[in-house]
Amino acid sequence: MTTGHTPQDRYKAVWLIFFMLGLGTLLPWNFFMTASMYFKSRLGQPQNETGIMTKESSDFLDPTQPPVKANFLDSIFNNVMTICAMLPLLIFTCLNSILHQRIPQVFRILGSLVAILLMFALTAILVKVHLDPLPFFTVTMVKIVIINSFGAILQGSLFGLAGLLPANYTAPIMSGQGLAGTFAAVAMICAIASGSELEKSAFGYFITACGVIVLSILCYLVLPRLKFYQYYQQVKMEALGERETKMDLIKRGENPVKTVEVEQGVAKPSPQSTYEKPSIIAILKEIWVLALSVCFVFTITIGVFPSITAEVKSTIAGTSNWKNYFTPVTCFLTFNIFDWAGRSLTSVFMWPKKDSRYLLPALVLSRIVFVPLLMLCNVHPRKNLPVIFHHDAWFIVFMMFFAFSNGYLASLCMCFGPKKVKSSEAETAGSIMAFFLSLGLAFGALLSFLLRAIV
Repeated sequence: MTTGHTPQDRYKAVWLIFFMLGLGTLLPWNFFMTASMYFKSRLGQPQNETGIMTKESSDFLDPTQPPVKANFLDSIFNNVMTICAMLPLLIFTCLNSILHQRIPQVFRILGSLVAILLMFALTAILVKVHLDPLPFFTVTMVKIVIINSFGAILQGSLFGLAGLLPANYTAPIMSGQGLAGTFAAVAMICAIASGSELEKSAFGYFITACGVIVLSILCYLVLPRLKFYQYYQQVKMEALGERETKMDLIKRGENPVKTVEVEQGVAKPSPQSTYEKPSIIAILKEIWVLALSVCFVFTITIGVFPSITAEVKSTIAGTSNWKNYFTPVTCFLTFNIFDWAGRSLTSVFMWPKKDSRYLLPALVLSRIVFVPLLMLCNVHPRKNLPVIFHHDAWFIVFMMFFAFSNGYLASLCMCFGPKKVKSSEAETAGSIMAFFLSLGLAFGALLSFLLRAIV
């Protein structure tokens, strides 16, 4: 058995590695989303002769501008992209939570990072290669499917891996993912302000994404060499070995409790469940409240962000430049900064505690209040609901609390899930929590269509 004191995480090296891995899971995809103007331009969306990112070519960021006439592929790009992203994410997260014990961890994490790196390298190369709209559209959607399939395996495996460590080591993954969105939002604003060419901006996004993935690979290769990480891996292996030994004794008809008496001189009777091979259903019974909570958090968030929040228009901008920056700043940047702040707070402060039966679910359910608040802001076009909160300040305040509560409560649920079960089951619990997170994203995407129609 592992004895002695627990090794210290020197220089917070393991914490920083998990932060970097969290950043690596979402920053590439966020840059991919940020480059949507580039993809639309390749599908035939008109732009000026120089390809400069002007107000006309960035009308998706400024709803006050008249829409640019788009061809068929351009018009279906966002919807098809959502389907190609969400379905693989959900399916492969589910498969990872079921099959992760049969596939080595190194293969799942390292293999996924390498596959995503190759896809983004290919995307960067295609910036310089001319393709007709239909082949380009097809290749792009295939890449989205591949990226999100491996991204699902990577995310589920990381949360499972973090589940073996103390509860606050899931927080850096969530924090890194939150920072990824902030980086992308800042990049979006800088591109608009600089008037960069679409091709140059997109190429920069994809090369940066490749660099981040390479750093993530290097961080993962360093992780097994750290004593802090080795200690908790050893705890897991000993827990698994002890369980298998007891299972063998039971199969031979021997009493494992008597064996403990002989070896240690002390009998510590354990329930029969200790000797049974853990099942996903048994683990789910222990964490179902937290699993449903994280699912609900993201259902509410994706239900209104960005389908409704990106359609809110400024009432004070007039003819100033603020109307061009209103959506990127108040919607995307504000959300990502406060979401990151909420995720990061769980690294130093966790309330309610993991044994709270009602308070945490109550806080999660209370987020539903943001749905009507945001729908009653100055969303346009609208058909049914009145505008109650006209001033820009209302929308900004709502977005701050909406984003902060999303990051904090989601991170809290993801941290507590693996800690509700035994150490030998923590990795499976982390993978199950990642599946419910993805399920919340999928439900939110479906809900967004309904909520937008109601407005």
